[in-house]
Order: sequence, then C-alpha cells, then structure tokens
Amino acid sequence: MEEIEYLEKVAKEIRRGIIEEVYNAQSGHPGGSLSIADLLAVLYFKEMNINPQNPNDENRDRLVLSKGHCAPALYSALANRGYFDKEELKTLRKINSKLQGHPDMRKIPGVDMTTGSLGQGLSAANGMAIAGKMDKKDYRVYCILGDGELEEGQVWEAAMASVKYKLDNLCVIVDNNNLQIDGTIDEVMSSKPIDKKFESFGFQIIKINGHDIDEIIKAFEVARNIKEKPTCIIAGTLKGKGVSFMENKAEWHGKAPSEEEYKIAMEELK
Repeated sequence: MEEIEYLEKVAKEIRRGIIEEVYNAQSGHPGGSLSIADLLAVLYFKEMNINPQNPNDENRDRLVLSKGHCAPALYSALANRGYFDKEELKTLRKINSKLQGHPDMRKIPGVDMTTGSLGQGLSAANGMAIAGKMDKKDYRVYCILGDGELEEGQVWEAAMASVKYKLDNLCVIVDNNNLQIDGTIDEVMSSKPIDKKFESFGFQIIKINGHDIDEIIKAFEVARNIKEKPTCIIAGTLKGKGVSFMENKAEWHGKAPSEEEYKIAMEELK
C-alpha cells in the first residue's frame, strides 16, 4: 500500500508539472497529457530499468511516446525522475528551450525517440525491440499510443510486424480516453473494438483502468511474462484527469489555462 500511495503522489506531481508547463507556454496539450500521468508514474518510478545518471545505457528499457503532442507528460515524468531540473518545465515551447512542443531525442536526456507525426511510434518501437532480440539484450520497449491515433494506417502495418517477429519484449499501451481534437473517437473515425482488433493481429490483450495504480502495476507484471508475442494494454482513461474543469472535455486537447484556471488546477492537484 505504501508503494501505491507513493506512486499516486508521483502521478499528482507529474500532473502539476503538466499544468505548469502548458500555463507558462500558453500553448500545448494538457488533456491527453493528464490522462497518461498514472501510467508514466508506474513506468518511470517502478517498472522500467532506467538510470537518470546514464540515460543512454544500451541495456536500459525504452519508451516511445507515439502521441508526441503529449510531451508535457513525458517531460514532467523525466524531470521528476531526475533527468533534468524541474524548473526547466517552465520553458516549454520557448525559443532556445530544449523542451519543444514534441519530444526530441537529440536534445532531451531520457527521450528515446523523437515523435510528433502521429502513427509512427510503433514502427520505431518495433525496431528497438527487434534490435534487442538480435543483440540478445533483455531490455523491454514500451510504446504509448492514443486511441485517436489508431486511425493512422501505419499503426496497423506496424502491428503486423510486432506479431510476425514475436516481439514479447514489446508492450503497447493504448491511452483509451475516447476523445481527440475534434470530438469523440466514435464521431471522428472509430477504431473500436480496439481490443478485438489488436487481438486479431495476434497481441496478448490486457484491459485496465488506466488511473488505478495497482491495476497498472499488475498489468506490467503480466506483460513481462508473456512469451512469443507482444502485449497490448488498453488503459481506460479520462482526458484531463485530475483537473475538474478539464476532465472528459475535448476542448482541452490543445488549450492552455488562463491565470485563474491555472490557480484552480494547481489547487486541485495539491
């Protein structure tokens, strides 16, 4: 229980960092960043074999944030984990800041893949996982996809490759918050049933509440023990989770809070 409470506090700190970033930038994507905070808390503070003092260790676990516009969540997780000073979060999207609107692996320690153009992250994650197999390394690769992102056809081409090469060192995580920039995924271009689709390609499916720390921990434990095929964790989440006026509202996909909204959000995330 102590570990779960600790990770819940970490997730809240990640969320505070997200709000700090987007408010100071007056631009960015808070909604989908807030929905993956619990997942990142477990990944970076329990699950992944990583070392902030040696971010390029060839034996480290890797994470590909395929939905790269949710960089504020990744940056906040990395800063809280010690990859760089948390004060830098206030420089998001500023000229000469290394914290661009989308992650850049050349500039930011701890970022394993430059992302931004949707649909391409799983292809990159496949390459990392295949390389791990070829080099006989035991690292794992995690790839976070948005449910709206599943509308991109390259995702499904990559999914075929994940299964063909039996990438049991690969774990796909779908942030299933049911909203994207123009509305619900049902209204725009439904990718449902997400579980049956990935299952039909040959993935092991695990469905969880993406805000339940205990469920997240157990899902990763199960995924580690799956052999001969990749795993897809479908995490049911709430866009804007943790900030009452942002929760489950598509308009907070890519909008910055005002000063008053910032104060309310930070108070709620105390």
